[in-house]
Amino acid sequence: MMKKFCITAGKASTWMFALILVSSASAQEQRIVIPHGGSTIVLEPYAPNVIRVTLSLDKDQALAAPGYGIDATPDAKGWSVADSDHARVYRSARMVVSLPSDVKTRIPAPASSGSVDQQTNVQKTAASIGKYFNGSAPGANIRFSTPDGKLLLELKGWQMSVPNYKDGNADILHDLRPSDQPFFQVGATFASPDDEHYYGLGQNQEGYLDHRGHTVECWNNYTATGGPTWCIPFVVTNKGYGLLWDNPSQTTIEPGFNEQTKWTSQVGNRVSFFVIAGQNTDEIYSGYRLLTGATPLLPKAAYGYIQCKQRYITQDELLQVAKGYRDRHLPADMLVVDWFYYTKMGQMDLDPKNWPDPKAMNDELHKMGFQTMISVWPRFVPDDRFYDLIKKNGWFEHLADGTPTNGLPYDRAGSDIDTTNPDAARWYWGTIRDNILSKGFDSLWADETEPDLPPNGSYYHIGPGTRYYNVYPLFQTGALYDGFRRDTNHRALILSRDAYLGVQSKGTIVWSSDIYATWDTLKRQVPTGLDAAASGLAYWSNDTGGWQYLPREHHPAHPPLLDPSDARDNVGGYDDYPELYTRWFEYATFLPIMRTHGSRNFNEVWSYGKQAEPILEKYLKLRYELMPYIYSLGYDTYKSGAPYMRALFMDFPNDAKAASLTDEYMFGPAFLVAPVTDQGATSREVYLPAGADWYNYWTNERLHGGQTVSVSAPIDSLPLFVRAGSILPLGVPVLSTNEPQALAKIRVYPGADGSFTLYQDDGKTYAYEKGESKITRLHWDDASGKLTHEGAPAWSGSDASLLEVIGNR
Repeated sequence: MMKKFCITAGKASTWMFALILVSSASAQEQRIVIPHGGSTIVLEPYAPNVIRVTLSLDKDQALAAPGYGIDATPDAKGWSVADSDHARVYRSARMVVSLPSDVKTRIPAPASSGSVDQQTNVQKTAASIGKYFNGSAPGANIRFSTPDGKLLLELKGWQMSVPNYKDGNADILHDLRPSDQPFFQVGATFASPDDEHYYGLGQNQEGYLDHRGHTVECWNNYTATGGPTWCIPFVVTNKGYGLLWDNPSQTTIEPGFNEQTKWTSQVGNRVSFFVIAGQNTDEIYSGYRLLTGATPLLPKAAYGYIQCKQRYITQDELLQVAKGYRDRHLPADMLVVDWFYYTKMGQMDLDPKNWPDPKAMNDELHKMGFQTMISVWPRFVPDDRFYDLIKKNGWFEHLADGTPTNGLPYDRAGSDIDTTNPDAARWYWGTIRDNILSKGFDSLWADETEPDLPPNGSYYHIGPGTRYYNVYPLFQTGALYDGFRRDTNHRALILSRDAYLGVQSKGTIVWSSDIYATWDTLKRQVPTGLDAAASGLAYWSNDTGGWQYLPREHHPAHPPLLDPSDARDNVGGYDDYPELYTRWFEYATFLPIMRTHGSRNFNEVWSYGKQAEPILEKYLKLRYELMPYIYSLGYDTYKSGAPYMRALFMDFPNDAKAASLTDEYMFGPAFLVAPVTDQGATSREVYLPAGADWYNYWTNERLHGGQTVSVSAPIDSLPLFVRAGSILPLGVPVLSTNEPQALAKIRVYPGADGSFTLYQDDGKTYAYEKGESKITRLHWDDASGKLTHEGAPAWSGSDASLLEVIGNR
């Protein structure tokens, strides 16, 4: 069905204008294509609140589909186009996109009091400048606003320049083969009001949350300042929109400098980005979900406790660790086998000297309620059994002449398989399935997904690594996830070092890589994780306690809060490490994924001294008590796309103080978490956001929001508050999520009306995608003091037997 549009005749002379309308059985695609000054501008809706903008000097590139990681289909339902005297306007019920009739760059006219001579001088100067210096693309100005006139975003200009010596990027042309598409540096500039703040953009470990005033190097970089980085080019602001930048090359973002924000990508043939409008942040994440895919539920075991260290060398050692947890009646769900279990890199085997019968080991662990994860690397050395086959098939990341890229002379771990090649990806999964997973392992640790050999100057099946610098994590996790979905009957779980757009849809946990075991690192993990989650990746984690080896000695400025003397065989001369590990463990209890790791001799909860042990056990048991709450949050993320580890700006957009805090966050709708990250501290200041009352979780004291309070924080106490109106389902003690867990309590914190969706399923399969689950909707009416529920029954006893109302109403 064709629609008619009224186009003013006068406008047709300024804009050459085309509408492409395509009808299909699934949806109508409608995009506006505007040739202008040798360039092409395309507007393409994906939902009433989501639109894609593309600008290019190459019309075919402007019309091409989005890049990797974006799987949505355009949908123009509800959009219309019209002209005014000054602009072309594309409109839906949620967004108005306007393009001025003349987008040519203009030199501002002098003030009205200026003389004709002054005006002439400005024009002459502009002409003189233009004689020697010129922009790379015709001007373009595009405004995005709400139907009621609120400005969301304004594009001020864009670039598409040939690499050159003045810009210092001419050398990049050496990364280009004659058969490749030409390289351009591409970028765009947006207006940046003084009060605009920027969150997300992947993982940056320098310790800030709001990116305003901080240049962001958005690419996978193991050696970055502060700790390894990875790039999700998606930013959420406090102005009611999110922006997804559709370019996988190394991209630099300069947010809020000189009243503007610049995005510059090293290589591209167009500027392509999406704008997502949202009346709240969760609506913005629903747009991100639409574009890049849903976050599937992980195996329920992943929400429990994951025990790991660098490394368990033998199967007997791993079995003894499992026995240690069960003998102590401590909950734990997953044990991890890290690297060097193989006879050589890429051999895809388990050394029989240390792992004589991994299948029998896994069978025994499964009987004890444990699942197992094992590390797999994409690296192959020339003398392993698969290298020659991979090389023959051209399945390595390679140089222009086809030689596999390697890290010699210092890195002798071989070459990376190129999973951007579908044949290589399927072979890689099949080899892991047949040689590793067949031994009874449940999930995979996809290590070195940067990739370990940086791709700039090398080539993938899909093209130059310089152009596709950031995509390897998406293809690597995708190869494994697709294999799990195709060949197994249980949910995929993949631990990945790095991420890119869409990786959240691959059953993936991402962690902050090989961080240091220092107080400074712990402090910076809090904003690092909040920005990672704000990037649309809910399942972020870190190595509890830090990965790097401990220093031989470390003497803190303040007396340690825990005695290290009975843990010297583990912590050496690091006097305050038991204290650091304990504070880190408390924080990890309230991360989406609770996983310990590190290069200590021992890393179990009984490894850090008799004073630390009962505190670690307390928080480990608390994690499992909260399992009904946490698993339900996972379901909400699956449905909405919104993370449940949330920087305060997400839930308190009108509280200016909350927007700037880097050391507090919400864990779901109930918990305000304020980790202690200073050595020797036994109290800390906590800001309680305005607009709610708050209960101290440990004392049940009720406090008003909008104030900063000093909170007692002895070594066994993490400052923790619960928002009034919260409904908190708590489970009975279990040793793993493999056991059925009945509800112990439905705890209500009065002071406001509240709702919570309690979710249950088999925890193992994808049957939930077909509706095989139990959903119970709980509601607290504060005025009447009554809890009601609807949907699937979630408990067998009376409501009164479970209900616990905190404090005095």
